[in-house]
Amino acid sequence: MRQKKKSPDFILFLTVMSLLSLGLVMVFSASGYSTMVNYNDSFHYLKQQLVWALLGLTAMFIMVRYDYWRLKHYVLPILITAFVLLVMVLIPGIGHEVKGAQRWIAMGPLPFAPAELVKLCIIIFTAYGLSQQKDRIKNFSKGVFPYLLVMGLAAGLILKQPDLGTALSLAGIVFVMLFAAGAKMTHLGSLAASGVFAVGLAIALEPYRMKRFLAFLDPWADPLGDGFQTVQGLYAIGSGGLFGLGLGQSKQKFLYLPENHTDFIFAIIGEELGFIGASLVILLFAIFIWRGLKIAVTSTDSFASLLATGITAWVGVQAVINIGVVTGSLPVTGIPLPFISYGGTSLLFTMTGVGMLLNISRFTVAR
Repeated sequence: MRQKKKSPDFILFLTVMSLLSLGLVMVFSASGYSTMVNYNDSFHYLKQQLVWALLGLTAMFIMVRYDYWRLKHYVLPILITAFVLLVMVLIPGIGHEVKGAQRWIAMGPLPFAPAELVKLCIIIFTAYGLSQQKDRIKNFSKGVFPYLLVMGLAAGLILKQPDLGTALSLAGIVFVMLFAAGAKMTHLGSLAASGVFAVGLAIALEPYRMKRFLAFLDPWADPLGDGFQTVQGLYAIGSGGLFGLGLGQSKQKFLYLPENHTDFIFAIIGEELGFIGASLVILLFAIFIWRGLKIAVTSTDSFASLLATGITAWVGVQAVINIGVVTGSLPVTGIPLPFISYGGTSLLFTMTGVGMLLNISRFTVAR
């Protein structure tokens, strides 16, 4: 029986609470006008996000006290649950379709997105498997391929929703975990090249993805069509200047910028809080990654180290993709900004992962 050595990482906890608090404020600021128009209630999305935030905080505090070591006993049930949910969401009558994407299971007023839970399940499975077979990681067929197969099956089901962004983030997380486990650079290089080819193929085979890619290359070629969202997002960020227009003073949120409270909320942050506010958000994510990797490096066992690496990569990869999309550095894809974007399931399971990370931090050694 291992003895807890210290309290959870306070800097990590404070960073997460700062991001969560900022997210609640910005969800209200970004969505207030559109929800008044559509629901006659400017607090509509805020109230839902508050419910999910409370559920997420509850899950986080439970996981802080729940010994992460016990997760090893439930790896198989966790993985099976993940795939069952991914199949269920594709079944007509069970899966809930929004704007042509079938990514949710209807649960009353709070729809559930299984892909968010699947990320956490794959992280736990990969961390356990890699920690049990450390001597095989240099062997591609025995040490790398099994995790690629499981990830690939999950990503394939996610692509059926369709959701290329989530599939990419899942692949990125597993790639980082394989690197941390000590996979050969030649294997990782081949995987990276294969991944680029696969993404290119996925874009080429779907006309709407090709349109998005072309709009990424030159959004001003079709500023009222496929490039509209990127252009409006850049307008928002550009008009913020150094200090921003002021909290609640966004112009783009008046039905100009689509998804301004979800995938493009960073643009509203840039518009209202300016370069300084946007830089602060990036700094908070950098602190999160720093503390998460520090926990991984100083963990007392390999399962904890890889689990911490996976959770840190989860938040880091999604933040990089989201901010890259909003700033026009990456093609548009539906990835929320962790802790900040409106989206209950994402917030709930990200906070659950944070709880695991804080739990692991109680068993680290000083360095």
